[in-house]
Order: sequence, then structure tokens, then C-alpha cells
Amino acid sequence: MRAIHRLSRVLALVLLTGATTGCTTTGGGYFTPTVSADAADLSPAAAAAVAGDMVSKLAEHVGPGTGTIVIKPDDSAFGLALEESLRGWGYAVASNQEASGDTMIPLAYVIDTFEGAVMTRISTPSVELTRSYAMSATGATPTSPLSVMQRTT
Repeated sequence: MRAIHRLSRVLALVLLTGATTGCTTTGGGYFTPTVSADAADLSPAAAAAVAGDMVSKLAEHVGPGTGTIVIKPDDSAFGLALEESLRGWGYAVASNQEASGDTMIPLAYVIDTFEGAVMTRISTPSVELTRSYAMSATGATPTSPLSVMQRTT
């Protein structure tokens, strides 16, 4: 029974990733950042754990020093933790700016709950990362493998 529940979570993650891919691309396949959304209402500890994990994975694909990350921030716990984690990993971060120029890297995120798990997606023009997490009183733990979709320009 537990294996079926785990399989259903992974399947839901795959479906969520596929369904949201169309939301972040246009007909030419270009990334168009929209306002980021945090519908999960995470605690500060959980937000910091999720942001830290996702930014560490982002660093494997878009290294610090390759440009300035441009995010459209919100006042959610995750939005604040993401910006702090990006800076902690050595990224230059700009907010409330249009992303233009070769050194600007727009980043958008969506974080929401689904069947008791928190689904997280971080997107840039070159890569999209998706993962689910279980929340606890002290933070968050990944419950799925990292899904990586690389885009070619």
C-alpha cells in the first residue's frame, strides 16, 4: 500500500511538471517569467529548507557568477528564503526589474501543496527544477527525486 502511495506522488509530480511546462514557455520555446506564486504558506524553517535545497540544485545547472538572478519577489516565507539562499550561494540578486541583457537570468517559482506534499518548481530560461517535500516541525525533507528539464535556446 505504501509503495502505491509513493508511486502516486511521483506520478503526480511528473504530471504537475508536464502540465506547468506550457505555462512557462511561449510558442518559440522562450521562457517568460510571470509573477512567482507561493500558495503553500510554509513556516520560515520549512521555507528555508526547501529554498536551500532547490538553490543547491540550481547551482549545479546555473552556477553563481554567470549572471544576476532577477526575481519578482513577494513577501511570502518562501520568497524571502529563496532570495536569502540565492545570496548565500553567491548569486547576485536583483528584484522588481525587467530581465534584459546577457547577464540577467530571470527566475520564477511556484510552490503549492498537493495531497499532503509541497510541490516546488523553480524556472529559468535554461532549466526548470521540480521536487516535492514533506513538511515537519523543524523544516522539510525531499520526498521525490529532482526533476530537471533543460531548455535549449
